[in-house]
Amino acid sequence: KIMFHLSKLKNKATLITVPVTGTEATTVLVLFPVGSRYETAHLSGASHFVEHLMFKGTNRRPGAQDIARTVEIYGAAYNAFTFKDFTGYFVKIDSAKFTVACDLLSDMLFDSKIDATEIEREKGVIVEELRMYEDNPIMAVEQLFDRITFGDTPLGRDIGGTAATVRGLSREDLWNYYKSAYRPENMVVVAAGKVDKTDHQVLEKYFGTAGLVKKTPGKTFAKNNFDKFVWPKNIPTRNKRVLIETRKVDQAQVILGFPGLPHDHRDSYSLSLLLHILGGGMTSRLFVEVRERRGLAYMVRAGGSTYRDVGVVQISAGLDPKRLPEAIKVIRVEVEKMAAVLVTENELEEAKTNMLGRLTLALEDSSFQADWFAKQFWFDKKMESFDVIRAKISQVKAIDIRRLAKQIFDWRQVRAAAIGPIQKDQILKMF
Repeated sequence: KIMFHLSKLKNKATLITVPVTGTEATTVLVLFPVGSRYETAHLSGASHFVEHLMFKGTNRRPGAQDIARTVEIYGAAYNAFTFKDFTGYFVKIDSAKFTVACDLLSDMLFDSKIDATEIEREKGVIVEELRMYEDNPIMAVEQLFDRITFGDTPLGRDIGGTAATVRGLSREDLWNYYKSAYRPENMVVVAAGKVDKTDHQVLEKYFGTAGLVKKTPGKTFAKNNFDKFVWPKNIPTRNKRVLIETRKVDQAQVILGFPGLPHDHRDSYSLSLLLHILGGGMTSRLFVEVRERRGLAYMVRAGGSTYRDVGVVQISAGLDPKRLPEAIKVIRVEVEKMAAVLVTENELEEAKTNMLGRLTLALEDSSFQADWFAKQFWFDKKMESFDVIRAKISQVKAIDIRRLAKQIFDWRQVRAAAIGPIQKDQILKMF
């Protein structure tokens, strides 16, 4: 049975400890409520840029190599990530070196130099990172889909910004953004793995007094301090729901998407099961019909993204441009079946068993536990045990799946994005 403890540090930071038996590893994860959806158009990419700068040197560890060497000599895993809703930093390390992880993260997050020379050099690194994603059609079509779905809003922009916005960010922009966002009252610290009561004192030492810097006037960052996205009351015309980028490549990358559910919606487990049955594995309906029976794709899957206030459901596939109409037709038939006919009890039970089995295996990893509990607290304002979640998954019925499919799969609302040797009118004809 997995237990967790929620408390507050002296500086109002939230602390979550998750003791895990049978492991010698400990993961320390720190989250802040700052991501690309908190940015203005001028600051697009700032959250991601600041994340990069946290690894570039502190007063005690002057350079990037000093930071890396601190944990690499112990074989630790460490990294960071910027999403649309939050930014996180973590170290997974031998529990005997737990203090090293806490010291490093605290030092990086609250004493980084944010050096002007380093900023100019890092602009080149980030621009090349953006180009790397843009040159990969599988990744680039995701951003294309966000753009056609969310338009000119923070959710519709690339997390990393654009080459122009990145190059336009000044040290003052980044410094003020950092000071406003990386506040202790905004911070969630999670320690998962081999942790005990004595480790709480270490966490208090390194994170409980951290970040006590003078606040920058202006915008206050908090969990809900962003522009909420609202789906338009009037459904956009078909032409405004399709975005194509013609490229000379051998395969067309296609995403079909629909308005989904926010992260804490009561039907979130029903949606996860629906998506697994539709396109979540090698026995899923889309995999069997599109790939196994017809050979129309190598990759086809159903998934989605959830945010605090909104969500999307996506069907992604890499398709032969010459057989695109046939593939889209098969996908549409399978999607419509989900709304028209109850899934079988066998399908539903297998999906539940799969979902619970994957969760059980994932919970063996302290990194997953840290991430899992942090996001529960972040999005849901509460944390639920594995037993509670298992009960909720078990309670989902076939009628719940069909009801949700009817609600979500409205083809008047479909958004389509594609990259490949195709034209927009080819896609428009398919709807």
